Amino acid sequence: MERIDQLKQTLTASDNDALLITDATNVSYLSGFTGDESAILLTSKGAYFITDSRYTEQAQLEVHGLQIVLHTSSLLQKAAELATADGAHALGFEADTMTYGDFTRLQAAFAGKLQATAGLVEQQREVKDADEVALIERAIEIAQKGYEHVLATIKPGMTELAVATDLDFYMRSLGASSTSFETIVASGARSAMPHGAATDRVIEDGDIITLDWGCIYQGYMSDLTRTFAVGTPDPKLDEVYKIVYAANRAVAKLMAPGVTGREIHEAAHAVIDGAGYKQYFGHGTGHGIGLGIHEGPGAWGRYMNQKQVPGNVETDEPGIYLPEIGGVRIEDDLLITPDGCRQLTMSAPPELLHVNN
Repeated sequence: MERIDQLKQTLTASDNDALLITDATNVSYLSGFTGDESAILLTSKGAYFITDSRYTEQAQLEVHGLQIVLHTSSLLQKAAELATADGAHALGFEADTMTYGDFTRLQAAFAGKLQATAGLVEQQREVKDADEVALIERAIEIAQKGYEHVLATIKPGMTELAVATDLDFYMRSLGASSTSFETIVASGARSAMPHGAATDRVIEDGDIITLDWGCIYQGYMSDLTRTFAVGTPDPKLDEVYKIVYAANRAVAKLMAPGVTGREIHEAAHAVIDGAGYKQYFGHGTGHGIGLGIHEGPGAWGRYMNQKQVPGNVETDEPGIYLPEIGGVRIEDDLLITPDGCRQLTMSAPPELLHVNN
């Protein structure tokens, strides 16, 4: 109920007298419900969890502090009826995730005013409590064991897809429900592609490998990247690795309450640009993780001017990508603490790891 109460305070301070939450991740965060096709309606008089008969038992087991209401034909119609019955005249909706089709259906069902809202629940989700951090740490632990498995089994002649598939299933065997995103295994010159999803390319001796992966544990996600070589790679990549490692450490040293995303990004670029590789680092330096794989805050997009606060969990992921040669990225997960940050992932080695299986 603490999360619902916090959101109700936000609602009270707004010009809406009711709020409809339909984003599945936000519904899960607020209610504990792990199913789908459900919604939460908050009014001045009540707090409702709206679902259908398929989820009756599941909702009774998982949802607490909300009145469970079943609809028989239309979730949006039921939400409009409840809001109207509680005297709502202005109903807020989640503009970033509601489709235009659903908006028009809600508009037809509700006689009052519909008002777009953005980021109300997402802003709450940015600050993790101790239970959430523990779940993220478990997701990280599983992912790290998966990485150890990859290092012990990868060898020339395997395809990128074979490595990715084996890693994904290994993490599931340790308790992960799924991967956080499509596992990236980019080998050889393909490692210069920051999001080079695994292909049927055969890994060769001397290839550098960029592995970007993570898993989901009880809804919470991990996100790591490690770069290593199978055999002995181009010596230039050993040099590049040391630069990226230094940028990664510069970010970790800086991360603390009050630091902005822009300052984080500039710390990574100071190292990489200073080494002459500015044009080869084009993406954001980090992002929040939790129930979503890209949350706020971080050093990307609209979060550049946002200050970090205790409870944020963010990635630290500088990289350098050289066309036709290869790329290096090192990504760790950091928890902002009252006096700095705590790294949740094991440290990467300061020099490029050469694997010989």
